[in-house]
Amino acid sequence: MAAHSAGRAAAGKPAGSAGASDHRPPVPDVPVLALAGDAERRLGLRRMKVVATGGLVLAAVIFVICKLVGDDKGIWPFLQAASEAAMVGGLADWFAVTALFRHPLGLPIPHTAIIPRKKDQIGESLGDFIQQNFLTPEVVGPRLQAARIPQRIGEWLATGDRPEKLSHEFGVALAGANTVLADEDIRQAIENFADAQLRRLPAAPVVAKVLDLAVEGNQHQILMSEGLRSLMRFLDDNRDVFRKRVADESPEWVPEWVDGRVFNKLFSSVQNFLADVAIDPEHALRQQFDQRLRQYAVQLRTDPAAAGHLEQWKSDLLDHPAVRNALASLWLPLKKAVLDAALDPNSELRRVGTSMIRQTGIALRDDPNLQAKCDRWLLAVMEHVLAHYSGELSGVITHTVSRWDADSTARRLELQVGRDLQFIRINGTVVGSLVGLMIYSASRFL
Repeated sequence: MAAHSAGRAAAGKPAGSAGASDHRPPVPDVPVLALAGDAERRLGLRRMKVVATGGLVLAAVIFVICKLVGDDKGIWPFLQAASEAAMVGGLADWFAVTALFRHPLGLPIPHTAIIPRKKDQIGESLGDFIQQNFLTPEVVGPRLQAARIPQRIGEWLATGDRPEKLSHEFGVALAGANTVLADEDIRQAIENFADAQLRRLPAAPVVAKVLDLAVEGNQHQILMSEGLRSLMRFLDDNRDVFRKRVADESPEWVPEWVDGRVFNKLFSSVQNFLADVAIDPEHALRQQFDQRLRQYAVQLRTDPAAAGHLEQWKSDLLDHPAVRNALASLWLPLKKAVLDAALDPNSELRRVGTSMIRQTGIALRDDPNLQAKCDRWLLAVMEHVLAHYSGELSGVITHTVSRWDADSTARRLELQVGRDLQFIRINGTVVGSLVGLMIYSASRFL
């Protein structure tokens, strides 16, 4: 609590009272803003002042009449005593009420104009009072639970077309945020983030797992078949190129028709071999390929040298300028895709966003366990805020009051409570007259 009070005192330090280490300029006083209903309060205050003053004037008139036309007989002395005491009581209470807000009759009497003089102390006391009696878990916690915030939020989210509207507003906000995004900075950040994550990710276990999955699903054989067919097409498309290269490499004394027959025989043998491997799932080459992949997956898990070679290959690949440019270029297409989807009401992003909002609302509305969990989270947040920032919250009151103009503050408070305080003057006049009458009657009786 001492720390909270210190924070509150720092936040609510009156203008001009900063210590030597605080070089901030003093905050000027500001007038108190007018509130709705001030005209009615001002009229009511004026009426009650007239009533209270009228009672005092009536007592004075009765006293003068008693002095001028009365005598020491009958009811006159009793009226005079009652009116005299009423004037004393009324004047005393007028002085007391007036001294709260200003100097009576403008005279600088000590201990008057209490509110203008003690404005800052009143603000500090009010801040302390609110901090110690309102900004506590014991007070705020039950009110927070009684508010049923998670359930109300869930009802609001799940009602009508609010999920669609919220999803639309999210898309508009996302598109608006694009105007303040620095593309170059984000591109650099994405490049650095992707590069760091890829370098941190060990390549050997990942590649070994991929190889295991490929072998288990026979995907490596499918890939090999496609590769062999592609190789056969490549050789067939470039048959003349290979034929010319064989002719160029052949000795000059070998006839051209011999070169042609040798090439055709060799080319057909290669194509037939590739075709046999491509169509025979039990071919020895396929089995050897399967065995080698399995062995390499085991080697990546058990042989540090093999894992190290793969890591070095990964580092060399990430250092290649083409790869770094590819990483840096991720942002622009990603941004365009996200923005287009965010503004398209029929996009998958908008549909998913709408569905998530609706499902979240339904869960908050109907799931007691989720509501209880959210309530516990809200209570924890509330306790943290009150434990660390209650001083700052109550300091808002202190700081605000310290910036108010003293005369405006006095007038504002008088406008709020002055009408009720006029009853003190009325009661003082009435009670004073009764007490004066009783005292005089007792003295006459004795």
